[in-house]
Amino acid sequence: MSEATPAKPKRNLTIPIILYLLALLVFATYSIGAMALGWLSEPYRPLRVPLMCGAIAYVGGALYCFRAIYLNKCVYKRWDSDWHVWYFIRPITSTIAGAVSYLFLKAGLLVLESTANAGASEIGFFALAFIAGFNVDKFVAKIEEVAKAVWGIDKTRSGQVKADQAEPTKPSPPTTP
Repeated sequence: MSEATPAKPKRNLTIPIILYLLALLVFATYSIGAMALGWLSEPYRPLRVPLMCGAIAYVGGALYCFRAIYLNKCVYKRWDSDWHVWYFIRPITSTIAGAVSYLFLKAGLLVLESTANAGASEIGFFALAFIAGFNVDKFVAKIEEVAKAVWGIDKTRSGQVKADQAEPTKPSPPTTP
């Protein structure tokens, strides 16, 4: 007779996740301030704007994660430990998306405004980086559209799967865990 072993209870990582997000938020905020004050050493000064874009995108991603924790843990009571990894990886993808947003803007593949305003250019970079970090899914979809239009590169498999699953009569479910 075989006995089924009882399933291990899943460990709740809510507090470690919050501490992780807060620690990185403090680091990103400090980095933004330090770079804004010109504290980067000379060899790294040309990288100030892309580095700030990555840090600002992290702030957007952290906001998204904190909101997801609040909604899923407190409001809807649907916290699922299967999503724990998402809370650790999502801010990293946000940071990458912010750095990539700088690259695409600088290359002229994404355009912010129709008139040139030299003083507003960095703010535009930072605003797009925040949005890219806050909503990575939509940003990646936009980059895939640009890649298709400019180079004829089809969407990634994950982008195609999402497009195939969406029914025009029903709104797609939220991507927040």
